[in-house]
Amino acid sequence: MTTATSKTPLIIFDCDGVLVDSEPISLAVLVEALAEAGAPMDETRARELFLGRSLASMIATARDEYGLSIDDAFLSAMRLKLYDRFQEELQAIEGIADALGALTTAGIDWCVASSSQPERIELSLTVTGILPRFAPRIFSASMVDHGKPAPDLFLFAARSMDRNPADCIVIEDSPAGIAAAKAAGMKVFAFLGGSHARDPAFGDAIRALHADAVFDAMGDLLHLVSKNMSRDGNKP
Repeated sequence: MTTATSKTPLIIFDCDGVLVDSEPISLAVLVEALAEAGAPMDETRARELFLGRSLASMIATARDEYGLSIDDAFLSAMRLKLYDRFQEELQAIEGIADALGALTTAGIDWCVASSSQPERIELSLTVTGILPRFAPRIFSASMVDHGKPAPDLFLFAARSMDRNPADCIVIEDSPAGIAAAKAAGMKVFAFLGGSHARDPAFGDAIRALHADAVFDAMGDLLHLVSKNMSRDGNKP
């Protein structure tokens, strides 16, 4: 692993919607669970409220916006449904394995920093066959006091990987994640290759956040990273 004095960037991947195409499944299960609990909403509204945010944030939003008290029984039942569907349906984002291979060849390190719980991250990466490419470089919002859009998780990941924030590039698909990366003083590339990002309105909303780059194919990642490094006076 390179050290904090190196100018080779650290790539910090979000998980859901960036490494694995999980958001349509997750939103469908969440909407169903909320409706059963007395807080009906469509997937568009659920995406606006919850995409990219931590479990603690979701619980607080459900309480504040809908007066819904989410308890352990609710969470356990929802997780069981979600994990069952992950086992049956979850796919890796197209091109991610090749993108990771290209980063390896270029000598660029990476990790994952996700709002999801550790067991969900591990399941997602296991089901899609890419866990060995990340373990043990896996960081969850449960490891910090404040989840996205606070910068805590990304800063924690950078410290754990011996990197300065300015030398990190975050790959994100959500407004909360983009805000967190900016607050951490990191560059952020917005990824629009997940199924949920095909909605033109969602794509427009992400582009309006002025990430350092916007892309929709993982095959373009190394080129974008190399271009960023060249602009900063470094070579991959």
